[in-house]
Amino acid sequence: MNPRSIAVFRSYAVAVAACASLLVSCGGSDDDNNTVQSPAVAVVVPYTNGVAPTSNVVAYWNLIASDTINAPASASGTPEEQRPILQVDLATVHVAIYDAVNAIAGTHKVFIAAPTISATGASQEAATAAAAVGVLKGLFPSRSALYQAAYDAFIAALPAGDATTRGIAVGTEVAAGVLASRANDGRSTAVSYTPGTAPGNFRGMNPIGNFNRFVKPFALTSLAQFRTPAPPALDSAAYAADFNETKAFGATTSSVRTATQEEAARFHTEAPPRFISRNLRAFAMADRSVAYNARLMAAIWVAQADGGNACFESKYFYERWRPTSAITLADTDGNADTTVDATWTPVVATPNHPEYPAAHACTAGALAAVLREFFGTNQISYSFSSTVTSSVHAFNTPDDMVTEMQAARIYGGMHFRTSNVQGGVLTTKVGEWVARNYFRPRD
Repeated sequence: MNPRSIAVFRSYAVAVAACASLLVSCGGSDDDNNTVQSPAVAVVVPYTNGVAPTSNVVAYWNLIASDTINAPASASGTPEEQRPILQVDLATVHVAIYDAVNAIAGTHKVFIAAPTISATGASQEAATAAAAVGVLKGLFPSRSALYQAAYDAFIAALPAGDATTRGIAVGTEVAAGVLASRANDGRSTAVSYTPGTAPGNFRGMNPIGNFNRFVKPFALTSLAQFRTPAPPALDSAAYAADFNETKAFGATTSSVRTATQEEAARFHTEAPPRFISRNLRAFAMADRSVAYNARLMAAIWVAQADGGNACFESKYFYERWRPTSAITLADTDGNADTTVDATWTPVVATPNHPEYPAAHACTAGALAAVLREFFGTNQISYSFSSTVTSSVHAFNTPDDMVTEMQAARIYGGMHFRTSNVQGGVLTTKVGEWVARNYFRPRD
């Protein structure tokens, strides 16, 4: 690589990393000077690999909802049955759970819907189940086999009496209010795509995620609120540095990628809806109150929904080509520091949507921001599993997970470094916006 390219890229990366380090505010809140202060005791999240007993009500209904949403899409039915979006649909479920439980706890502000009936003395467990199933019935009526029997058994196991009855009523009413607010959310927007042919243009046919940019956000003012800045110009030193790094480390025939790096690349190729729904469930499994777990999971999934859709808004705004196109067509990019390799292939399959910004980095950034805001520290340890590699990766901080996930997309040959960095910056802003402006204590 040209030495000047390396030097320029490093100075560029340092500037970006001031925000992407995820240890300082990236903006998007009413307190841009709010930095994280670590308490004396670190947070340890137990590794559960997705299990969720009925005794942990928020985690249990997250499991039921995740399995329902992850069922195959159908050609007919509700918009959600035809175009399920895991992050959006799970956020809808968790917002309903939060509003129902919070109506009983009475400690935090309403997100969408408050019941008109009195919640005094209501069962939080019953309200959680009724809110979750009320949403699932509205979004996925044809998938009742995945949740109705579980609901009937769960309610039957609760103590009979006014508390359970009132909890069911609270959850049912809140679910109806949340469904009304989220109706016609934009996912049914008709979309088509004609790939460009100019240097830098994404080349995929019938790409996925094209309709996500039209989905109504939960918390953002618009999905373009924190749109990423333009990617590096094709003739820039920063682009050449990105290009040459991915070309070297992400090739099928790479001689510099280690076995550990390749395992990381493959680890993060499990289908995201299953991967993130299973792994994020652990954050509801700690021994905290129902109300706390309901609030944390609602914030996590609202940030995932708005962050993911904002990520795709930026993707389709810039329509940037993937490394597999950039490297095999490098003789057209006008950059003296890139060299074409017409036979280059990535070591793992490249997803069919534009490259910039990286969606996995968006997922990681949103999660890290919410966790830091809720726990008040970056010292949060947890583990993720992958069915692709049948392995478990432990992270000492959210930053460790962000770093690994970003690097994995380079080692896999799917992304450039700037795309990963800016994806994390984008959704750090989203996560901070969600946590600092919503799910707040009542005045």
